[in-house]
Amino acid sequence: MAVFEILFKESVWKDLRKIPKTHLKKILSRIEKLKDEPRPNGCEKLTGQELYRVRQGKYRIVYSVQDEELTIWVIKVGHRSSVYR
Repeated sequence: MAVFEILFKESVWKDLRKIPKTHLKKILSRIEKLKDEPRPNGCEKLTGQELYRVRQGKYRIVYSVQDEELTIWVIKVGHRSSVYR
């Protein structure tokens, strides 16, 4: 299976700065695992959009997958109450 490249939307860096380091390590690890499996068990496709969401504890990672280019764009990372549903 192909390995995807992970890219971050500029605003995600601001999201990540707000997250405590103990949670941040787990979130980044979860994002890293998307390289091998961009649609893992437990991911949800967001209604009416070409976006996916995975959970990491009380945080959510929203991303899009471009299969042709083998890229994943991380769009938003945040507390479950502040991320798309």
